[in-house]
Amino acid sequence: MKGGIPFESSPVLSKLSGVAHGFFGRRGGVSTGLYDSLNVGEGSGDRPSNIARNRTLLAATLGADHLLSCYQVHSASVVPVQTPWTVRPQADAMVTDVPGIGLCILTADCTPVLFADGGAGIIGAAHAGWKGALAGVLEKTVEAMVRLGAERTRIQAAIGPTIGQASYEVGPEFRDTFMAQSAGSELLFLPGKGDRFQFDLPGFARQRLDASGIGQITDIGHDTCAMEDTYFSNRRRNHRGEPDYGRNGSVIMLTG
Repeated sequence: MKGGIPFESSPVLSKLSGVAHGFFGRRGGVSTGLYDSLNVGEGSGDRPSNIARNRTLLAATLGADHLLSCYQVHSASVVPVQTPWTVRPQADAMVTDVPGIGLCILTADCTPVLFADGGAGIIGAAHAGWKGALAGVLEKTVEAMVRLGAERTRIQAAIGPTIGQASYEVGPEFRDTFMAQSAGSELLFLPGKGDRFQFDLPGFARQRLDASGIGQITDIGHDTCAMEDTYFSNRRRNHRGEPDYGRNGSVIMLTG
């Protein structure tokens, strides 16, 4: 924790010199009500001034000059970042070799993945819900890092807080989609109640990352839906019939 804002970190990424990162939840901000308290989602219905203040607090915690997020659309689109933007591009991943720019992925159950090749000074961040992961957003992020000069086998990846298998109930049609499009998907589903299944979203992300040929992969193992005091969760919001939800921020940055 720095500056009073708690966050989680990956032991693998923490060992890399010149790289700062953090998986932030809902604590340490200024928002209230449904958005209590560190809501950093610009697409939420929270007061814009609160969102801006929360993002400033998050950036200051990591020492970022700029904090950038995309307009996430569950795609496989990756944006190379060289300068800060004022209008968010529609994409679900970013890569950069520029120090001081915090790449911030917004989630509320989807899987955030942070990437770094410390030797090359190249980082990436991806928003991997099931649609984006199935479309290849994680592999596309790795490819974009390699184009910048990263070495594939030297890239380290950290899976952040996301909905856990025990919290993610899906129907048979969901399972059929995966079985048809992704080999080995049967390993990601456990039988649930009736015709339902429990889906392992972070396990799917790990499958795709393993197949991409990168270096070490870690998972902090936090279930956003189950850990109410710590994280925002869209599925939990749906269970309760609430009108909106906050977004967790997962950030990585080159320090120089």
